[in-house]
Amino acid sequence: MKKIGTKIKETPDYLKREDFQKELLRKIGAIKNNVKLGGGEKAVARQRAKGKLTARERIDLLLDDPNEFYELSTFAAYDMYKEFGGAPSAGTIYGIGRIHKRYHVIVANDATVKAGAWFPMTAKKNLRAQEIASENRLPIIYLVDSAGVFLPLQDEIFPDKEHFGRVFRNNAKISAMGIPQIAAIMGPCVAGGAYLPIMSDEALIVERVGSVFLAGAHLVKAAIGEEIDNESLGGARVQSNISGVTDYIMKNDEECIAQIRSLTEKFGETNKAGFNRIESKPPAFDPKEIYGALPEDTLKPYDTYEVIARIVDESKIDEYKAGYGKTIITAYTRIDGWSVGIVANQRSVVKTEKGEMQVGGVIYSDSADKAARFIMNCNQKKIPLLFLQDVTGFMVGSKAEHGGIIKDGAKMVNAVANSVVPKITIIIGNSFGAGNYAMCGKAYDPRFIFAYPNAKIAVMGGSQANSVLLDIKLKQAEKSGKKFSEEEKKKLLDEITAAYDEKNNPVYAAARLWVDEIIDPAETRKYVSMAIEAANNNPDIPKFSTGVIQT
Repeated sequence: MKKIGTKIKETPDYLKREDFQKELLRKIGAIKNNVKLGGGEKAVARQRAKGKLTARERIDLLLDDPNEFYELSTFAAYDMYKEFGGAPSAGTIYGIGRIHKRYHVIVANDATVKAGAWFPMTAKKNLRAQEIASENRLPIIYLVDSAGVFLPLQDEIFPDKEHFGRVFRNNAKISAMGIPQIAAIMGPCVAGGAYLPIMSDEALIVERVGSVFLAGAHLVKAAIGEEIDNESLGGARVQSNISGVTDYIMKNDEECIAQIRSLTEKFGETNKAGFNRIESKPPAFDPKEIYGALPEDTLKPYDTYEVIARIVDESKIDEYKAGYGKTIITAYTRIDGWSVGIVANQRSVVKTEKGEMQVGGVIYSDSADKAARFIMNCNQKKIPLLFLQDVTGFMVGSKAEHGGIIKDGAKMVNAVANSVVPKITIIIGNSFGAGNYAMCGKAYDPRFIFAYPNAKIAVMGGSQANSVLLDIKLKQAEKSGKKFSEEEKKKLLDEITAAYDEKNNPVYAAARLWVDEIIDPAETRKYVSMAIEAANNNPDIPKFSTGVIQT
């Protein structure tokens, strides 16, 4: 193994870079704190007046240690549904945490946000939680407190494959896989939503506040003329003692949470994937120095080895094909003791053995070929893959095309797509075009995908995109006889740039679940370790095959 990294704190740009990254982190933190307020203080007060805990208080009680809860998709629906007053965190909280030392996926409706109603992004978020549970064979706990589908948007949530009904289909599939599901009805549970807890293995219901029925009292009267109140229709005692729909009656939220902990304590042990792990050793450099390793401008070059040196154990790697395909770094290493294969874009300008200079962050034929072979090796050896994305795309131009860049790029994409070991992706800078695909973007099924606060995700870089968009606008205007002065062109370019930049920042991506969470770069090791430990719970690793690859 070779040791990597230098004392970058002594470099002239370090403090400037560090300040820039910390300010980005502060801004992201401020947005996150605001999102975590849910429906606001008045809504929280109404929740407590009913004798109910908030969603986050319920989760905290359920966990061994609330400080070790990995909340995911916190920014879901951020700045969306503004015409309806917004839906912070899509009205649902989910993440991974330990209950009796074992990881569980926990999903909780936030009733302070539109009474826990389901928006389109709420469905997408719940489906992602179930996907994580099924891919990693993690037990899942549902804390249900929801008024059901948000009716003004019912056409965007009800009938399609990735809509509301898919949740219940997943309940059935997860159960068939032998993954435990426990649901607690801690508030309303209405209409189609009633199937979620009842399709779980066991269902608890809290007296006086919990209710479950296909149609509430108001709809029952409208449909069949029967007059009845919700408690008599589908309250705790009715559904537990008369219908037998629910399994446990609980006096309050606290007792309900205690009962869930008691049930989960008795789960049997399961087989593991057997990923290699030894004693964890810290990096030789402070992980917080990543702030000073990353540039203020994502288009500026920097040495990716310096980032890796602050993530991996002892800052040591076994680098694969170190002198070949230098715009991608491929290396075996350990993170928190776990064996990992790293595929990272090198952002420095590199010099080939032929004396040619290659632009950092660009994937060339040789680097694509190397990465594909390394990915195959990790699958052969059952080593999880970590992709560190800072990619501006594949090399273009006649030389690249004549050299078969499409063929070599396809080889890398094929290897990524067919990889069977867990893939974890972190966008540490740019994620542009087909580079996003080759470096295991969301479309390529990473078990988890995270982003740093400086991440940018788009079909191409801002300067290129803005130039193309401006040219289109000008040509459209010319067809109608309109001419632009240089000042008007500049104003139009500024407007295009602002609109484009708004859509390629990490909060925009996280709001739409293109990434699972925006993370503090200094906590990279913690998130990677959690992801591999979670993945280790799924012992079923299929045989690796790439199918047809052009050579």
